Amino acid sequence: MTSQINRRDSLKSLAALGAVGTLGGWSALAGAQARPLTVGVIYVGARDDYGYNQAHAMAAAEIKKLPGIKVVEEENVPETAAVQKTMAGMISQDGAKLLFPTSFGYFDPHILAVAPKNPDVRFSHCGGLWTEGKHPKNVGSFFGYIDECQFLNGVIAAHMTKSNKIAFVAAKPIPQVLRNINAFTLGARSVKPGITCSVIFTGDWSMAVKEAEATNSLADQGCDVFTMHVDGPKVVVETAAKRGKMVCGYHASQAKLAPNAYLTGAEWNWLTAYKTAIEAAQGGKPHPNFLRGGLKEGYVKMSAYGPMVPDAAKKQADEIKAKMIAGTFDIFKDGIKDNKGAVVVPAGKVLKQTDLELEKMNYLVEGVIGQA
Repeated sequence: MTSQINRRDSLKSLAALGAVGTLGGWSALAGAQARPLTVGVIYVGARDDYGYNQAHAMAAAEIKKLPGIKVVEEENVPETAAVQKTMAGMISQDGAKLLFPTSFGYFDPHILAVAPKNPDVRFSHCGGLWTEGKHPKNVGSFFGYIDECQFLNGVIAAHMTKSNKIAFVAAKPIPQVLRNINAFTLGARSVKPGITCSVIFTGDWSMAVKEAEATNSLADQGCDVFTMHVDGPKVVVETAAKRGKMVCGYHASQAKLAPNAYLTGAEWNWLTAYKTAIEAAQGGKPHPNFLRGGLKEGYVKMSAYGPMVPDAAKKQADEIKAKMIAGTFDIFKDGIKDNKGAVVVPAGKVLKQTDLELEKMNYLVEGVIGQA
């Protein structure tokens, strides 16, 4: 997900939001208490897809419990002019004042077409596409450092693999997908340096036939632990399990789909970002344009370990997770090469999670078999 954001200290702005306490803010808060804030949530797929959309639907289910909130939802809305109609309908018919159009492709041109026509409505988009000075102030971006969890997936995968060949089924070679592939591989190779990670790109966020074909192909190549970055991991999880392989999940927990194959997984906790945007709207505070966080901030979390994961693997992953939360562990640092032999992170250099260079990632690291 290509990002042009040029603010290194944007997260600091969240603290500044708390300092806003004008009479106008109190007036807006009083109004919010008198009438509910209508929040619209739009999904590109089904809310029960065991993946990307379900992770957002879980957050939506939680915000329905908040005082003074009314939630309207629509699922299976494509990344076309259809989403403009959905947003416009939620605004005009339901009175929505805050929208969460969750899919990557909703942003440009669709949110950017609707937002200027509705300056009193707030738009919070999931991804890394909002740019200060370029995009409307009533539009914002939120995302999480889920590569932290993919690194931990890799650590567990390394303990479990017997072939030293692990696999990644990916949708598109955009920066945030490449970042997850690289983190998964680096996590595994931090345990066993000789491990390789084979990648197949399906070309689309949701394409069940190609996801099944990719999983079977990678299984045929000897890969025995799988993870993924597609909207709905269900097909990959179930196909890998049928082949007798193990799985580390993504987006939400898929443990129920394959309890004997599911090791752990990288999950979103979108409630954190949703609540931040809602509280700003209810309090009459500026719309948070740039929200980011990882394990420490509660934007991402790990699935529970499966019963087959040994204590040694849990111990190592948990120790690294604790360092991540403490801010003392960095994934991309100290002389990393890409899979063509070029140095992409020089020796002695550390890229922090807030470093915008990571949001422009265009390479696959050493150990990955595949092309971006």
